Amino acid sequence: MTNTQEIEIEIRSLHTVQELEDVRKLESNIWGEHDSTPTHQTLTVVKNGGVMLGAYCNGKLVGFQYSFPGFNGQSVYLCSHMLGIDKMFRNNGIGEKLKQAQRKEAIKLGYSHITWTYDPLESINAYLNITKLGGICTTYMENCYGEMEDLLNNGIPSDRFLVEWPVFQRKEKSYQWKETDMEFVQKKSLIQWKVDEKGLPILSFSLPLPEQEHTKAFVAIPKDFRALKEGNMEAARKWRLVTRGIFSKLMKQGWQVTDFIRNSEEEMPVQFYVCSKK
Repeated sequence: MTNTQEIEIEIRSLHTVQELEDVRKLESNIWGEHDSTPTHQTLTVVKNGGVMLGAYCNGKLVGFQYSFPGFNGQSVYLCSHMLGIDKMFRNNGIGEKLKQAQRKEAIKLGYSHITWTYDPLESINAYLNITKLGGICTTYMENCYGEMEDLLNNGIPSDRFLVEWPVFQRKEKSYQWKETDMEFVQKKSLIQWKVDEKGLPILSFSLPLPEQEHTKAFVAIPKDFRALKEGNMEAARKWRLVTRGIFSKLMKQGWQVTDFIRNSEEEMPVQFYVCSKK
């Protein structure tokens, strides 16, 4: 399914043992893990300030979002731990619906902001988290979860961006990047690439970090990182390590990820992060 107009999605909070058991089964199907989150744990969390949201299509659970309270020593926030969509229902805007419902629940419960992590090389997640939701990333977490053996993460260090999303604030509308901007962005990207015979982006070289007077920096990532891992794992690992170095250095120098550019050119197998000075 790829057309949001063809399906109707209902989002609701989940509380019962059976509802949470259905989530556990869906989680296992998505990630291919036998050690999915136990129902007794999610039940305890939703009774103590956490949130479990389910996305239903014709009465069938097709997606979920799981959060629990977090505390950093100064403030309490909602820690968004897991969001999963049945593979047959992806690219239908369900992830955004779940996040917006999560925001409403967070406000009801009195949280000021939501945090979560995601793989910075997953372009679909980047577009949702940064461009559509307005999250900000200032922290790069190297091999955040250690070596993971599930279907989505196996074979690659689990590096993550930490997203911060204030629930009461709306980020100003992002600049509308046009096709005419792409040549400039491509030229200025701190990562340059070439395309192999399979149409996959092979990292070629990286440029020096921008000078202090610059206000924008662009970093290319693969448009389809999962396809790259399946087609050329060595190239995928190189993308991980080189982008790790660039993002880590940028953030240490006071840069933050503030936007993400999707391009419609089929022959360009990359998309771009936009970093700005704090």
